[in-house]
Amino acid sequence: MALTDPETRDTETARLRARIAQLEKINAALMDRVERSTDMQGGAFSMFETAISLDAMVRDRTGALEVALERLNTVNAQLAAAHGDATAARVMLRDAIESLSDGFALFDAEDRMVLCNRAYLKIFPNFEGVQGDAPEFAELASRLAQTGATMGSRMAPERWLKDRMAQHQRAQGAHVQALADGRWIQINELRTTEGGTVGIYTDITTVKAEDARQRARELAERNLALQATLDTLSEGVCLFDAQRQLQAWNEGMLTVLALAEDGPPIDTHDALSRWCTGECGLDRVEALDWREGGGARVVANCTMRGRYFTVRSVSLKNGGMVFTFDDVTDHIQFERSLTETAETLERRVTERTAELVEVNRQLVEAKNEAETANRSKTSFIAAASHDLLQPLNAARLFVSAMDGQAMAERPRSLVHQASTALDSVEDLLEALFEISRLDAGAIQPEFADLSLGAILSALRVEFAPLASAGGLAFTVPHTGLWVRSDARLLRRVLQNFVSNAIRYTEQGSVTVEVVEQGADVVVTVRDTGPGIAEVDRDEIFEEFRRVGKTQKIPGKGLGLAIVRRVTTMLGHGIELDTAPGAGAAFSIRLPRVDPVASLEEPGAMPAAPRAGAGGLVLVIDNDPGILAGMEALLENWGLDVVTANDPSDAAALAALEQGPAMLIVDYHLDDRLTGDRAVAMLREKAGRMIPAMVITADRGPETKAQLAELALPLLNKPVKPAQLRALLRQMDVL
Repeated sequence: MALTDPETRDTETARLRARIAQLEKINAALMDRVERSTDMQGGAFSMFETAISLDAMVRDRTGALEVALERLNTVNAQLAAAHGDATAARVMLRDAIESLSDGFALFDAEDRMVLCNRAYLKIFPNFEGVQGDAPEFAELASRLAQTGATMGSRMAPERWLKDRMAQHQRAQGAHVQALADGRWIQINELRTTEGGTVGIYTDITTVKAEDARQRARELAERNLALQATLDTLSEGVCLFDAQRQLQAWNEGMLTVLALAEDGPPIDTHDALSRWCTGECGLDRVEALDWREGGGARVVANCTMRGRYFTVRSVSLKNGGMVFTFDDVTDHIQFERSLTETAETLERRVTERTAELVEVNRQLVEAKNEAETANRSKTSFIAAASHDLLQPLNAARLFVSAMDGQAMAERPRSLVHQASTALDSVEDLLEALFEISRLDAGAIQPEFADLSLGAILSALRVEFAPLASAGGLAFTVPHTGLWVRSDARLLRRVLQNFVSNAIRYTEQGSVTVEVVEQGADVVVTVRDTGPGIAEVDRDEIFEEFRRVGKTQKIPGKGLGLAIVRRVTTMLGHGIELDTAPGAGAAFSIRLPRVDPVASLEEPGAMPAAPRAGAGGLVLVIDNDPGILAGMEALLENWGLDVVTANDPSDAAALAALEQGPAMLIVDYHLDDRLTGDRAVAMLREKAGRMIPAMVITADRGPETKAQLAELALPLLNKPVKPAQLRALLRQMDVL
């Protein structure tokens, strides 16, 4: 076991020596006993045995002592070596600590100094002579506080001592102390594992001095930059400290106050006030009043030397003040010139405004005249539509009645030609009326989520027979897509596309295509017709314009004009892809929406009450020609007909007593009586719900919606006999 501590080694040596002395006493006592035993017993043999036994015991004890002595010598050697190593390590540690340029001090767990180096004593010469007595740190700190060795201890010894002890107890990181002799010491204290404290004391006076020099250079550079900045200002600027002494100014100050370049004779605030009032003629002395305690900026407009100035003053928190002098003479003169210019412009604007008011009044009058003319045109067309459709409707009924009569081939051909001519007149009038309503704004779109498949299915049923009659292949796809549009107007656009494609295609096919493109659905009607030249693409959308070979094909040239107006109203884009001899493809772009659970097919006619087949039909109309034509047509179909101009006529009342199977009533009757009210009157007089339909030339959506709510079927004039006959069959009248 290596014993490095000298005190432990000396203790062990003393213990071994005491043990050897004890063994020697035991050996002497044994020898003495043997001798006395020999004298008392007198037996030679007994003495011999005893001597042998004692000799063996002595030899054993002697061997143990020799081993113990050998071990003691080894331990002494080890202790000597350890003591030498410890001494060498202590010397090396002392040398290492002394070699440090920084001060070093070690305090034990009881906060007593264990050792320190010479650098520490140079920093704190007050500790010379006491460091060998293991002083406590509190004693050392008190000595510094009492002697005023630090700047803090000179100003407040007790406060400094309290703070220094708290820093020492925390022993966390570094702090700086300023010594009374001008040196700066950085102290870095750390805890040891045994609870002591290690302090490193670094003289940072040079670093502090360099930092101060750097700060001075920066301050000088800032002062130069500030002075350069001040010199760039057009305003005059001067700064006074709390003692009202001039500290800084710029070149603008010299110019504004007409001062010499070698320096202003205004080294104090009072001198500035005297110079401005006496030499420059300042009219408002209060502009240079001194204020203390900080505050908002004060602005004063004044004059000096015949020029206008704005003087601004700011009171600083450190007790000083800043004054600026801004020459605003040119600005004021410019404002005056602007005021004069503004007054001149105002006069001109007033004159021009009066002229514009007069022109605007004339424009308003012209606009009112145009709107009045447009309303008159619309009213005229609306009235003309009724007046035109009345005789046309009568002619259609008479021609249909003649078509049902047995006659020779030549008259039958003439009747057929007359029917065809009436069809053309009806189509033309219907197109003209629709364009008129679109231009007048009488048609407003009703947007809804629509099933595109339902609309295309209606097109398939409507145009398949026409395409088949022309020998064309007609293809309409099935689709589950939904779009947002107006059902009636969208169907009108697609009907125009399909009817034009079938009309102008002699052979080949007409195909409807549906393609999704992002958030839109594009519906295209493609044909194998003659195509359209590039120069004619814009003209085909104008009224009564037909180009190329299409001029020889029957038509009015109004369909695409209606399409352009309708798509503009709906906000749907249309496209045309065509070339001469390569057919044409008209497309409309519609916004796609999510499918709706269920939706009635657009334009579906409300179901009417069913009546028994055959019987009497009562017709109410204020036009005798229509009554005669309707009577002839219905009698040809084997029906009994009673006609009347008014629901209260004797003929109508007599027919009600016979129990009519059907009421056919015109919508616009005499004395502003409408067809729905006439039907209600007749049903009330009959005492039962007689099946009825209304015929009108009014194609407005309001009339259609009103009759739909009353479950009254509606036929538009001129009445097509086929539609009338189909409706009568549906209601079991035929």
